Amino acid sequence: MQVSYKKLFKLLIDNDLKKTEFAKKIGIGQNTLAKLSKNEYVSMEVLAKICKGLNCKIEDIVEFIDD
Repeated sequence: MQVSYKKLFKLLIDNDLKKTEFAKKIGIGQNTLAKLSKNEYVSMEVLAKICKGLNCKIEDIVEFIDD
């Protein structure tokens, strides 16, 4: 199963937020941001920070894709 963060990046664009600025605002590092950009797995803690920062639900930022 693969993971996709396209919804997250679309949400950032819709809210006129840059990835790096948002990452600093919620307290995630550049390595984590790179993982998100590559659609790699990140911790639940990171996903929770993103949801809190965007005031959204997890299904608004991540999508699981069957192989």
